[in-house]
Formats: sequence, C-alpha cells, structure tokens
Amino acid sequence: MTIRRLPETLVNRIAAGEVVERPAAAVKELVENAIDAEAGNIDVVMRDGGRALIAVTDDGRGMLPGELELAVERHATSKLPSDDLVNIASLGFRGEALPSIAAVSRLTLASRASGSEEAWKLTVEGGRRGPLAPAALPRGTRVEVRDLFYATPARLKFLKTARTELTHAEDAVKRLAMAHPHIGFTLADDNRKLLDLAAAQGELFAARLRRLTAVMSRDFAANALPIEAEREGLYLSGYIGLPTLNRGNAQQQFLFVNGRPVRDKLLYGAIRGAYQDFLARDRHPLVALFLELAPELVDVNVHPAKAEVRFRDPGLVRGLIVSAAKHALAAAGHRASTTVSQSALGALRPAGSGYQGGDSAAYQGGGRYVVVPRLPGSYHAPLPGMESTAPAARQAMGVAEAQAPYEAAAAGVSADFPLGAARAQLHATYVVAQTRDGIVIVDQHAAHERLVYERMKAQLAEHGVARQLLLLPEVVELEETAVERLAGRAAELAELGLVLEAFGPGAVIVREVPALLGEVDVQGLLRDLADELAELGEALALRERLEQVCGTLSCHGSVRAGRQLNGEEMNALLRQMETTPHSGQCNHGRPTYVELKLADIERLFGRR
Repeated sequence: MTIRRLPETLVNRIAAGEVVERPAAAVKELVENAIDAEAGNIDVVMRDGGRALIAVTDDGRGMLPGELELAVERHATSKLPSDDLVNIASLGFRGEALPSIAAVSRLTLASRASGSEEAWKLTVEGGRRGPLAPAALPRGTRVEVRDLFYATPARLKFLKTARTELTHAEDAVKRLAMAHPHIGFTLADDNRKLLDLAAAQGELFAARLRRLTAVMSRDFAANALPIEAEREGLYLSGYIGLPTLNRGNAQQQFLFVNGRPVRDKLLYGAIRGAYQDFLARDRHPLVALFLELAPELVDVNVHPAKAEVRFRDPGLVRGLIVSAAKHALAAAGHRASTTVSQSALGALRPAGSGYQGGDSAAYQGGGRYVVVPRLPGSYHAPLPGMESTAPAARQAMGVAEAQAPYEAAAAGVSADFPLGAARAQLHATYVVAQTRDGIVIVDQHAAHERLVYERMKAQLAEHGVARQLLLLPEVVELEETAVERLAGRAAELAELGLVLEAFGPGAVIVREVPALLGEVDVQGLLRDLADELAELGEALALRERLEQVCGTLSCHGSVRAGRQLNGEEMNALLRQMETTPHSGQCNHGRPTYVELKLADIERLFGRR
C-alpha cells in the first residue's frame, strides 16, 4: 500500500474531531478568542443546541482583512509572538480552533479592527474558503457557525438532545465568566436569554464574589469562606463553601489556572483532601479557586481542549490548596451554613386545625419534652472529654445538688454566648439553647462526635502515629510500576505508620503497620495505595483509613442520643463547640446545630 499525504480538508476534519467534539467546545474556543482580543462584552446566540447556529459577537480589538484570511488557516495565531510554548499568557495559542470549526461547518467570520473605518467578512464552507467581502459591523468580531458537523454527518449521530448540548455550552460560558468577572457575558437560545452577566466593577476579589453569586447562587455567597494564600511564587485566591453546604456531585467545583478553567485530577484530589474530615465520600463541597503562577511553572499544552494542565511541582500546588482550605475551614469555627436554618424553616408547617382529642398522657408519649434535673440519688458520669468541667466534688455530690432545679443551674448562664445558654433537652437527643436574638437546637450526639474526633486528631498529631511491628513481615506481590510508586513514597508512608521497602522487582515487604488500623488486610491496603498514587500522586487512602478509624472511635466514644443531660453538661457542650474548629458539622458533613432567629420564628406565627 502506497503512503500518501492526506488532503488538507481531511486533515482539518481529523483535527476538528479532537478540538471540537460538540457545540459546547466550539463555543468555548470562540469565547476564549474573544477574551484574548480584550473584549469588554461577549454575546453568544445558539439555535437547536448549536447544530443550526452558533454566533459569538465581541467588542474586542478586531482583525484587518489580511488577518481574517490567516485566521482560518491551521496553526496561524497572534498569541505566540516569540514562538515560546513555555511562556503562554493567553487562553488560545495553537491556531487550531477556527480552521477546525470551519472544516466541519459553514463559517462566516466578520471583523472590524480598532481604528478602522471598514469591516470585512470571510466565508468558509467545509474547509473551502470564499473571497473577502465588505460587511457592516461595529468594532470587534462576529463569528457565525452554521450547520455544525454537516461535513462530518457521523459526528451528528453522537450529539445529545438540543437541551443537553445547550447545557454543556452554558457550563462552558459560566466557567469563563467566573474567571473574567470584568467582562460582560450573555447567552441566548431562540430568543430566550439563559445568561445575562453584566461586567463587574471594582477590585478583582470583590468582583469575583459578585460574579460567583450570579453564577453559583446567593447561598454560596452567604456561606463562602475567602481564600488567599501564597507560597513559593504560587498565589491562590477564591472562595470555598462551608461543609454543610454540599452537593451529591462535583459540578459546583470550579478551578482556574491563570484565568483558564481546568478539570484537573490533582486539583480535585486536593479539594477532596481538604474536606475529607468534614464530608462523607459521596458528598462534595462548593468551591471556586483561582491559582496564579508563572507560565513556565505549568504546561497547558497537554490536552487538545486545554482542559488539563501539568505542574512542574504538583506536590507544592496540592499542598497549597489543602493547607489554605483547611486554614479557612478552621477559622470558620463552629459556623454552619445558613441553608441549614432555611431548610429547617422550610420544613416547618402549621399545626393541624383545632384539638384532635386524646388525653394528656397520650400527648406526652408522642411529643413530650423534658426540662428535668437528675433524679434524687441518681448519678450520671460526666460526658467523655468534659470531665474537667465538672466540680471536683462531683463524685461526692449529695441529693440536694441532684434535686436542684434546672432553672437555677442555668440562671447564671448568659445568652450572649454565640450558641447561647441551654434551656431544655428534647427527646433526650436535642439541646435547646436561647441566644440573644433566637434559639439554637443542637444534636448532642453529632456535636460531641465532632468534639471527640478533633481531640483524637490533636493527640494523633502530637504523638505521631503509633506503629505495630509485624511478628512475621508480610511480602506482597505487585506490578513493578506499583512497587516503584510505593517505594518512592516510603518515607511519607512511614510517617503514617506504614513501614515498607522494595523486595525485588515485583514485591514489597511490609514490616510495620499503623496500630490504629488493628487487624488489616495488608495486601488490599497496598493495592489501594498503589492505585491512589497512580491516580492522584498522594497517599490519600492510608490517611483516609486512619481518619475513618478515628471517626468511628469518636462516634462510639461520644454521648449517644437518648441520654438525658443536666444543665451543666449541656452548657459545657455548647461552650466546647464554640471553641472547637469545625464543630458546625459532624464527621459526615451533617449539621450539628440549627439556629433560628427570633424574627423568623415570629414570621411563622404571623407576628411579622
């Protein structure tokens, strides 16, 4: 078979398969070009999910007639003046987008350069270029893509419904809009405007929050923690949500590198690592993080759609994200998201009309509440971890103290504390506290579980991970690449209590394991670790297993639902929550308390 050179039109169609796999990809490339052209406003119009029409109009620098002809040729770009692929300061740089789109559609490119009195347009159908012609257009550029993939009908069969394709395009525009808040964006489909984001004014940090509020929701803005950190030339900023504001998927996690939206496993793994103490594995926080670093420290030329990047020092990047996020979460203290209270108020419904019958005993059995001191002669051990709050004479306490009314014990406690003063315990499970302007309802088990867990973590950090020496070292056979990955991180694994070393080309010998794990399937553990290292480059599995054990121990070591607490114990629980980081949520991301403002309660009863 004779080797031959493929026709230019076929080459462009093959390239288009990598760059433009669906209408959203074409929208993304065209909007990025407009951003690189320093546009102040970008308008996108789509019809039939982008199959019939994609039109992108901007008020950027525009192009001269000769530049229009070059723009639709492969690998022609204005964004690499020095031919330096290391120092890339623009979103686009390959010069592939326009010729790839033109190869599979009917493309009309019209532009008027800054300072020019005339506008010109160029038409390309299936890769065949027409002549230049005059056009009517203000300063800027308008690109119309009609009949996308008409030249490659097989690709049309793989497209989803118009609504699905439009949703993907909307997501692409939203991501670019969040990265560039000082640019206005609109997106419309068949005279229906889906996005209308005005250019944000003022300082970048505040402008970003306003843009994030418009894109992600007011709930995120009300429960966002600011992030700002710098380390060795890397600058990280943005906002992360409180753990109690979470979703069942990671679609509300937005990550940007030098203004470029990316979907990078390293970055998503860093977010998971930062929140692993606070959320269950199937829950995901809301975050929007912006990483700025020198172009030579990141390679954006590793993916055809530029969706992934490669860092020169990935460990430094991951460490910065994890440490900055954990610092912000710790600074939030016992704070829980406002959506918790909103959900609680939304769940409240007016009681049934009138008295429904039944005696008082039946009522007490169904929904009774207790404000009860300890019974005469009874003794309750103090809550685990709160022994110091009890008086030294607790063990010798007499009947008189046990019979003291709760109101007297609580009378001296001020409601000015952030979580107020305990006033009652409902169903031996929920503590009700009065604040200056409302009430707080605390899940005593979830709250104390977090307190015990944080104390266990502190002890673990202080004394290190205790190791258990294996009586007979265990040899685990693995693939050679897996052995190399594990042996290369042996020092870090040893800090976590796992001591191993390579045992020939295809095996690892394990001499010590973390004592907290108890009986452990060493072979299964190492295989999981090797897989984690291959995917994320970090020994997350072992850390998560250790913390999962800590979480289980704290769950069993905390006060259970159904235990009656006295006033002193309830107030001690509240005071420790106020001084313990992350006490607004349990180890699984569920809220430990709900705060209802007096104004909201008054609205429920029609007082406002």
